[in-house]
Parts: sequence; C-alpha cells; structure tokens
Amino acid sequence: ASTREVADVLDGFGFDRVIIETVGVGQSELDVARTADSTMVVLVPESGDSIQTLKAGVMEIADIFVVNKADREGADRLVSAIESNLSLETVAPDEWRPPSVKTIATTGDGVNGVIEAIAAFREHSKAASAAKRRLRSESRLKELIADRLMARIDPGRLAAMVDRVANREVDPYSAADELMT
Repeated sequence: ASTREVADVLDGFGFDRVIIETVGVGQSELDVARTADSTMVVLVPESGDSIQTLKAGVMEIADIFVVNKADREGADRLVSAIESNLSLETVAPDEWRPPSVKTIATTGDGVNGVIEAIAAFREHSKAASAAKRRLRSESRLKELIADRLMARIDPGRLAAMVDRVANREVDPYSAADELMT
C-alpha cells in the first residue's frame, strides 16, 4: 500500500516515469503490476527464476521480459523457456506479445534493446494505457472509500455484528446496511 501511495504522490508531482523495483516473485509483485502502466520482469539464468516464472503467474503480468547476465550459462535456456511459455497463449494480431530481451548489465549490452522494447510497448498501448489508468483510478478510489468507511465504524459494534452474522441472527447484507446507518 505504501508503494502505491508513493507512486500516487510522484504522479501527482508530475513525474513522467516512476520506477518501482521489487525482489522475488510473489503477491507484492502482482500488486505492483496492478499499480504500474507497464511491468518489466528481470530474470537471471542461475537463480532458478525460470521455474519461478512459470509457476508464479508472472507470465501474465510482464509486458517485457529481460534476461540479465545473458553471458552466463543458462541464459539461452531461460529465454527459450519464456518464449515456449508465451507460445502457449494465443495472441491476436493487435495484442501485445511481451518480448524477451537479453542484457549484460555490467557491460551495457542489450540496454538499447530494453529501451526499444519499452518505446514499442508504450506506442502499442497508448489507448490501452488510458483505459488501464482509468480502471486503476476507479479501483484506488473505491479502496480509499472502503478504508474510510471502515474507519468510521466502531470496532466493538463491528465485532458484535460479526457475531450476529456468524450466529445466523442476521444476514450479511442486512448487517452491512445496519452498520452503514
């Protein structure tokens, strides 16, 4: 939640680009993907990331895959695993298919390919980005409203109502209506 709030503040200050870095593959990365206009997943060959990538749902959130340390053993296998997984999904001609870009950060090799992939994604998704931003804004606003409404409900009154619902004295819909009054 804090990351999203900081991104909101930076966006409010007019920054064109905000980069959010995470580590690992888990729920927080999926949350960041919902926050961001685009998501780049950076993998390295020797960390076993190829297995994590295939298992953790990262295939669905990545707009661009970057295989760093491409000079190391297993980099080509990792790119092949990504490409194989992507080939299992049907992509319409007008839909974006995430590219896989190999880089070597220590030498800068492949960085231009990443920049080109980002530019291509931004160009491809101009209309989709506006729609995604609107959906994200709606979701964020609803979340803030829900948080503020919950903050107004007395915790003791909420606990008592939960007990009543659990004991089937009242249905959850009626309980919610009663708590909102």
